[in-house]
Amino acid sequence: MRIKYFYQQLFSHIGVLIIAFLVLSLLFTHYVENLVYQSKTDELLEYGENILSDLEWSNPREADSVINQYARVLFGRDIQFSVFAVNGRNVTLMNPIDWRGPAIVLKENDWQKLRFGEPVVIKSDLKRYNQNVSIVTVPYNAGGEFIGGVLLISPVKGPREMISGINEYLLFTVLISLGVSFLLSWLLSRIHVIRIKRIQKAASVVASGDYTVHVPSSNFDEIGELSSDFNQMVNKINQSMEEIENLENRRRQFMADVSHEMRTPLTTISGVIEGLRNNMIPEAEKEKGIDLVSKETKRLIRLVNENLDYEKIRSNQVVLQKEDIHLSEAFEIIKDQLDMQAVGRGNEIIICVDDETMIYADYDRLLQILINITKNSIQFTEGGTISLKGYTEDGNTVIEIVDTGIGIEPEEVEKIWRRFYKADLSRTGNPFGAFGLGLSIVKQLVQLHDGKISVSSEKGKGTKFTILIPNHAN
Repeated sequence: MRIKYFYQQLFSHIGVLIIAFLVLSLLFTHYVENLVYQSKTDELLEYGENILSDLEWSNPREADSVINQYARVLFGRDIQFSVFAVNGRNVTLMNPIDWRGPAIVLKENDWQKLRFGEPVVIKSDLKRYNQNVSIVTVPYNAGGEFIGGVLLISPVKGPREMISGINEYLLFTVLISLGVSFLLSWLLSRIHVIRIKRIQKAASVVASGDYTVHVPSSNFDEIGELSSDFNQMVNKINQSMEEIENLENRRRQFMADVSHEMRTPLTTISGVIEGLRNNMIPEAEKEKGIDLVSKETKRLIRLVNENLDYEKIRSNQVVLQKEDIHLSEAFEIIKDQLDMQAVGRGNEIIICVDDETMIYADYDRLLQILINITKNSIQFTEGGTISLKGYTEDGNTVIEIVDTGIGIEPEEVEKIWRRFYKADLSRTGNPFGAFGLGLSIVKQLVQLHDGKISVSSEKGKGTKFTILIPNHAN
């Protein structure tokens, strides 16, 4: 059976209040009843002690007079008493009580208390005496021996009537309080349900695919904190969806780039092979055709290798073999390998490093880092310079590769490290294998060396890559 949360809240509040009022009423009624009986008992004890005290100082002739005087006084207070004497097991009543109720019988343990000088109090019930009465027996001991006492009995008038009146007032109070409590409970329950409903509707909106929803939040209570957590969850989902969309867009762009890059060399290779097979290429042009097939094949291999390298680095399959390397030697190798490409675009590679400058790195991966960045600089520089600088600072080896090329837009700087990203999409057919993976691989390799890489650029004035790799002594 489905019960709305609003009614659960309302019934729980009212139920708690009703139980609380009932318990309070019972406790208060019991307290008042005990207070009335205790008051009557204290009154009887006081009269009993006074009677015994006056009888103690009276001679036998005056005893009857004392008893009669007290009888007249207590009669007006609806109290009856009897003075008795004990001789062994015989009890003599000096003034029998004119009591129309059942005989008052003291039990053995009551007599035992009297012998030890303790008063006996009997709180009678309605079943035995047909009314509320209080019976008190006060012992009299002489020389440590129990010789008699006084028994007093009095109806306890008013407690039931008083309790009944109190209950009427309590009933009115309870009804008024329940009415007010009902309204407050309804209001509070309504507020809580509205807040929860708001989160429920927002969750339904998120389930339908809208991740821009927002609910009011606060630190006032758990529902407010739940709203805040819900908003954070939606924001993270929204960011994740944007990232997924970006990844999907980059994947599509990458597939388009790869397809384009592969289609061109494959078409060339296929055409040359068909020409050679069918003797459609003149003998003088065959060598040139074979050389073209070789170059296009190498382009395909570079594309595959870049993807494999990236995946190996991401899955921690690359194990570095670090050693001390003369940075000047590494720069010279880069210059030798790429000088022809640089000259082809009217550029000059300049080396600026001391012969003593060392770097603690994996030789092959260091060259891979430098080649990728230098190729990138050559690609976007024409008729300028590419400077390879190196020096030691604060226990780290610093490499700076500075070009005077076209530079990078400020909003593009942080994007160049993304996989598949290409700052200039119009240059997808460049001869250097720039498929949008090079700089992403570079950053991963630098991090594997526990290093850092950063880039600064100004549009139209050039770009500077700065690599910081700690020495092995650190």
